Amino acid sequence: METIKHMRVARATTSSRIAMTLGIVVLVALVAMPWWATSGNIRWAIELCCYIAIAQMWNLLAGYAGLVSVGQQAFIGVAGYMLFVLAQNFGVNPFVAVFLSLIAPAVLAVPTYLLLRRLDGPYFAIGTWVVAEAVRLATSNIDYVNAGAGMTLRVMTQYSQHEREVAFVILCAVLLLATIGGSYWLLRSRHGLALTAMRDNPVAAASQGVNVGRLRFCIFVAAAVGTGLAGAIYYMAQLRITPGAGFDPFWASMAIFIVMVGGIGSIEGAILGALIYFFADRLFGEFGSAYLIVLGLLTLVIALYARGGVWGLMQKLGDHPWFPVRRKLIVEERA
Repeated sequence: METIKHMRVARATTSSRIAMTLGIVVLVALVAMPWWATSGNIRWAIELCCYIAIAQMWNLLAGYAGLVSVGQQAFIGVAGYMLFVLAQNFGVNPFVAVFLSLIAPAVLAVPTYLLLRRLDGPYFAIGTWVVAEAVRLATSNIDYVNAGAGMTLRVMTQYSQHEREVAFVILCAVLLLATIGGSYWLLRSRHGLALTAMRDNPVAAASQGVNVGRLRFCIFVAAAVGTGLAGAIYYMAQLRITPGAGFDPFWASMAIFIVMVGGIGSIEGAILGALIYFFADRLFGEFGSAYLIVLGLLTLVIALYARGGVWGLMQKLGDHPWFPVRRKLIVEERA
């Protein structure tokens, strides 16, 4: 009897189906938190979601586009301030203003990239930090936004605590879908193939027809918008923003730590790194500067001896991706 070989391309795996199911459960549990969790736990969930989103956007920049930025706080700050100005000064519904505030990081990202696009490596990184500092200093001297004193979102007092919590968890669910889901959708598309090729060798990718410059520009703007959305949600939950907080370099160092420890160039790594950072901060944050030194040393050790991060070490035990973006050729023999 002749055996016929049938070939098919598989993308989903058992582990990805389990991860997808758990992801849906987590999103449902997140949206339902105002009915079963305490206000403190909801604040923690908002913070964790923002960490994951910011790290995922930085991972997309550095892990795929090859753009190492240490100035992402610029987009967090301008989105936060745009939200406060729209809601407090113009009377826009604050929950609508969250999405309108994304105009600010998108507008800022365009000239920033055009200004820095000819720089590579550390020069690009330093350039992004300079831009962030320039925006911080400018904001600190604008009387319209109370200069260095910052702004308070007093309009939120017209909503009850329960209404605010319901809106916040819905916004966090949208944030995760936009950053994690958007990254996954992008990496599975034909643009994702171009991004992967560009990550491995941008010169070779360009020789095969990939428009490296245009793709980097699009990723830079998209990452700015995603980061800005996280910043707007975070500071709306805080009800206050100042130039020192909104444009704090801590945001960049946090994203770098999360991605380096979790695993650069993978969606799973950013999630794991954010969880590690969040719980480490809750458990050991009281130790102050000593705790920060330990985090820095841990990042250095990971960079030197385990460049794939925690997710890379897990993958050595078995190939079980949560968000598979590769295509696998499966050969099946049929009689």
